[in-house]
Amino acid sequence: MSVLRTPDDRFENLPGFSFRPHYVEISDDELGPLRIHYLDEGPADGPIVICLHGEPTWCYLYRKMIPVLTAAGCRVLAPDLVGFGRSDKPASRTDYSYARHVRWMSDWIRAVSATDITLLGQDWGGLIGLRLLAEDPDRFARFSLSNTGLPTGDHDINEAFHRWRKFSQEDPDFDIGFIVNLFGRGDLTEEEMEAYRAPFPSDAYKAGARQFPVLVPTEPDNPASEANRRAWKVLMQWEKPALMCFSDADPIMRGGDGPFMKLVPGTRGQPHVTLKGRHFIQEDDGENWAHAVVSWMLSG
Repeated sequence: MSVLRTPDDRFENLPGFSFRPHYVEISDDELGPLRIHYLDEGPADGPIVICLHGEPTWCYLYRKMIPVLTAAGCRVLAPDLVGFGRSDKPASRTDYSYARHVRWMSDWIRAVSATDITLLGQDWGGLIGLRLLAEDPDRFARFSLSNTGLPTGDHDINEAFHRWRKFSQEDPDFDIGFIVNLFGRGDLTEEEMEAYRAPFPSDAYKAGARQFPVLVPTEPDNPASEANRRAWKVLMQWEKPALMCFSDADPIMRGGDGPFMKLVPGTRGQPHVTLKGRHFIQEDDGENWAHAVVSWMLSG
């Protein structure tokens, strides 16, 4: 078993990204110590907002939102999931599972002593974040989601996702910068696309990114299905605020706010917003998501 670490010089002079890196080390029973990178911006005593990215991005995705949140007095913690960004990257695809991702991030939250959390989750940031919330609900004050879900495999997932999963397994290059641009508005600069490629100097570093799409529970007997069903039971009792900020043109997750609006009591009466953009809404309309979160937090 081996764990890779992207060289630091890959992260120098990235456009719009002058944030200072922070690290904690957690321990995995099989892999040993794992270093997790995160951003820690804003006043140390401000209300904590945790921004969780998804596939195949890293905390660079939140660079436009962080200044809005910190200007409102929030302390923003934005980690890189294991296998992404500046966090360590187990080299084998079999090192990654949904349950392991949840455990790794649970250990990270405890390591940074985060409580009274406002969770922001998009893509796998929601799939992982909602499991964290369901396993330790007292640690969270509220959550806001965009373009994500909590699948159990009991319902069909749309054809766009299946096409994406097929592409993720068969495309020989799996160019991360190209992918983020493709599933956004297509207006990233070459320098911004290079920033998304930065964590992955070669294909050897892409095991986590390649594996994520096949970990989504699409069948009811998936190893993660029962844990997600248990998480839904917690969400169906969630009375604290929950804000939906899905986008209007995401080919994969458009309409994904429906189950949350129907089943989660905390969504009722909240100032939900429809954002303008495709899957990577932090790029397309991130400032408006951040402003919506700030107004929502201040109102209650």
